[in-house]
Amino acid sequence: MASDKKIVLITGGNTGLGFEIAKALYQSEIPYEIIIGARTVSKGEDAIATLRKEYPQSASSLSVVQADLDSDASLEKAVETISSQYGRLDALVNNAGASFDNLIQEGKMTLRQGFNATWDLNVSGTHVLTSLAVPLLLKSSDPRVLFITSGTSTLSETEHVNLIRLNASPPAGWPKPKAVISATAYRSSKTGLNMLMREWHRILKNDGVKVWAISPGFLATGLAGVGPEKLKQMGALDPSVGGQFVRDVLQGKRDEDAGKVVRSSGIQPW
Repeated sequence: MASDKKIVLITGGNTGLGFEIAKALYQSEIPYEIIIGARTVSKGEDAIATLRKEYPQSASSLSVVQADLDSDASLEKAVETISSQYGRLDALVNNAGASFDNLIQEGKMTLRQGFNATWDLNVSGTHVLTSLAVPLLLKSSDPRVLFITSGTSTLSETEHVNLIRLNASPPAGWPKPKAVISATAYRSSKTGLNMLMREWHRILKNDGVKVWAISPGFLATGLAGVGPEKLKQMGALDPSVGGQFVRDVLQGKRDEDAGKVVRSSGIQPW
């Protein structure tokens, strides 16, 4: 069924930054068909119930689709569902991701397992979903694709210890002491995601699809395995800040920066 509302799919939309993106859109005066992609449908339904309770007067609609970035079959079915219900997709927000560095550090995953799992979910799964969604995006009058990256992904800023605390070098000796936040696999995958964004920008440029990587800032989500309160003590911002920034990009406030990694303060260097 065709809809006059902008149709937006947010992967990982049931929690963390994804939930805040859905919330920011749901609060907007602009009406959206917000599709929350979740690995577990019941968790997506819980997120929808929360939003409807908090904002009963929204002009937007909410639905959930099962979307597991580790499963091609799940992603194929998700796109088929959106196609049958709406016939197009106006925006794909590739938000879902994970960090397994803490599991490597704790010995719960081997180094190879952790790196492969991180890349497979954050990059490969995102690439597969984007590929599947392109035909629906090309049916939109204003198609947009957003890749949620990280401030830790920039190569040129790895020399600046004061800018990103993860850039600090540990003491000499081996093995190295356990870090409060370990992110080698995660930030490596996000650097790869930046290149994936550039490829999709190149591939879809002549189709009129606007593509960005979004660097939302240091947010207090559960992604790092540390816990939101600990992250706030380290200076992390409320995730709602990131949600509102993504909403701004979806609503056209950074159109001149398509093809770049964008921060709220400007362009993130490569």
